[in-house]
Amino acid sequence: MSGEHDHELGFWRKYVFSIDHKVIGIQYTITALLFLLFGFTLMMVMRFQLAYPGTEIPFLAKIFGEGNMPGGLMLPEFYNQLGAMHGTIMVFLGVVPLAVGGFGNYVMPLQIGAPDMAFPRLNMASYWVYFLGGVIMLGSFFLPSGAAQSGWTSYPPLSNINPGQTAWLFGMVFLITSSLLGSVNFIVTIIQLRAEGLTFFRLPFFVWAQLVTAFLLLLAFPPLEAAGVLQLMDRLAGTSFFMPSGLVVSNQVLDIAGEGNPLLWQHLFWFLAHPEVYVLILPAMGIVAEILANNTRKPLWGYRSLVYATIFLGFMSFIVWAHHMFMTGMGTTMSAFFQTTTMIISVPSVIILTAMVISLWGASIRYTVPMLFAIAFLPMFAIGGLTGLPLGLTASDIHLHDTYYVIGHFHFVVAPGTLMALFGGIYYWFPKVTGRLMNNMLGKLHFWGTLIFMNVVFMPMFLQGMHSVSRRLYDQTVYEHGKDVQDLTIASSWGAWCLGIAQIPFIINFFASIFAGKKVGSNPWDATTLEWAAPSPPPHGNFETEPVVYRGPYEYSPPEDPTGFSPQNKAPA
Repeated sequence: MSGEHDHELGFWRKYVFSIDHKVIGIQYTITALLFLLFGFTLMMVMRFQLAYPGTEIPFLAKIFGEGNMPGGLMLPEFYNQLGAMHGTIMVFLGVVPLAVGGFGNYVMPLQIGAPDMAFPRLNMASYWVYFLGGVIMLGSFFLPSGAAQSGWTSYPPLSNINPGQTAWLFGMVFLITSSLLGSVNFIVTIIQLRAEGLTFFRLPFFVWAQLVTAFLLLLAFPPLEAAGVLQLMDRLAGTSFFMPSGLVVSNQVLDIAGEGNPLLWQHLFWFLAHPEVYVLILPAMGIVAEILANNTRKPLWGYRSLVYATIFLGFMSFIVWAHHMFMTGMGTTMSAFFQTTTMIISVPSVIILTAMVISLWGASIRYTVPMLFAIAFLPMFAIGGLTGLPLGLTASDIHLHDTYYVIGHFHFVVAPGTLMALFGGIYYWFPKVTGRLMNNMLGKLHFWGTLIFMNVVFMPMFLQGMHSVSRRLYDQTVYEHGKDVQDLTIASSWGAWCLGIAQIPFIINFFASIFAGKKVGSNPWDATTLEWAAPSPPPHGNFETEPVVYRGPYEYSPPEDPTGFSPQNKAPA
C-alpha cells in the first residue's frame, strides 16, 4: 500500500483527488446519478413536444433561449439536439459510469478482499477524464452552434456537416479513454489481488460480470475512439474518411476529396455499441444475482452455468454488430450470418435469466426493497430481450427498423431492466457505504411508482412502431398514420412525467438516509460475500485483518450452520 495511506490526507486529496477506490466509486455514483437526472429531464422536454406539437411553452424559452425555442415553440433542430444528447448522456455518462465506475469501483475490490484497486492513480485519472468528457458534452449546449444534433450514433455524412458535433466527438474521446483506463485496472485487480483462497469459481457472480464487462470495454472501445478521431479529422482537417464523393447539400456540391464511406463509421460504431448493450446489462445481472441469493436465502441455481453463459455472451457480443445494419444492403449471405449469430446470443441470456428465475423456486423470499427491484428486473429484461428477436431477423427488421418499436425494445433492456437493477443495488449496498439503511416506506413508494410508470412510458412504443411511426419525427401528426396513434404518444408522455415525480421519494430517501437513516452493523442483510466482512463504512485498506476465503460465495441455509448462512471468510469447524 502507498505510504500516503499512513498519514492523514487533506480535504482535496481525501475527497476530491482521492486514490481510494471507495471515494472514487462514490464520485462516479453521484456524478452518474446527476447526469441521469439531467438526461431524463431532456427527455421530459422532448415528450412535451411529441405529445403537444406546436404548443408554446413560454417559460422554456427563458431556460433554453429564444434561438432554440422562439416564443416557447421548439425548433426541429433543437429537438434533434435534445434527442442526440439524451441518448449520449443516459448511456455514456449515466448508466455505464454508474454500473461499472460506481458499483464496480466500490464493491468489486471489497468482494475479492483487496485493499484497493491495482492502480489507484490510474483509477483516479479514469474518473477525472470521465468528468472532463461530461463537462465538454454538457458545455456544448452553450456553444454558438449548439449541441450535437445527429443522433447518439453520430452517423455521417450528416454528422460531418451538422453544427455541434465537434464537441460531441471530443467528449466521446475523453469518455472512451476513461473506460479504457478503468477496464485495464479492473482486469488486473480481479486477477492479481484476490484474497487467499478466493479461486475463480469462488468469486461472487457480480465480480464475474465486472470482469467480462471490463474485457468488453477494453476490446470494443478502441475502434470507436479511432473512428471518433477520424470523424474529427473529417470535420476539422479536410479529410474524407466518411465523406462520399459528389455529396450535395442545399443544392451545392461539397468541395471535398471524396471517396469516403459512411458505412465504415456504422461498422466501427456498432462494433462498440453492440457489446455496449452487454456493458449495460452484465453489471445489472451481477447486482441482481447478489440480491436474489441474499433474499432467497439459498445458493444461486446453476452458478457455473451463469459464469460460462456470461463468458460466452461476452464473446458472442463481438460478432452480432451488423444486425443494426440490415437496411444498408449488405447482401443475403452476410445478413443470414448476422441474424444467425443474433439468435445464438439470445441463448446465454436465456440461461442467465432462467437460472435466476429457478433460484426463486422453493425459496423463503424476503421482500426487501432491493429484492423488489431485483425481481422486477427479471420480467422487464425478458420483455426487452424477446422484443429484440424480430429486430434480429432481416424480414421483420425491414418493417420495424427506425420506428418506435426499436425505442421500446432498447429502453426495456436499459430502463425497466438495467435501471431497476441499479436502483436495487443502491438500496442493497447503501448500508455498506454509509452504515445506515434507507427508509423502507419511501423505497417501496419509489419502486411501485417506477415500475408502473416505466411500463406506461415504453409499452405503447411497440404499438406505435408496428404502426410504422418513425422514431426521429419531432411531430408525428404530420402523417396520417402518426395521427392514428397520437393518443398513445400522449399517454407515453404523461407516463414519463409521472415517472419523474416517482423519483422524488428516492432523492429524498437517498440524501436524508445519509444523515438520519437507521444505523446498522457491518452485515445488516446476513450476507455471505466478503464485502460484508468489512466495517460499514470500510476504513482505508478496507479490512481490519486480511481476509481468507474458505468456501463459495452463496452458502445460504447450510444444514450444519444454525445461523442460516456461512460467510466466505468463516473457517470450517
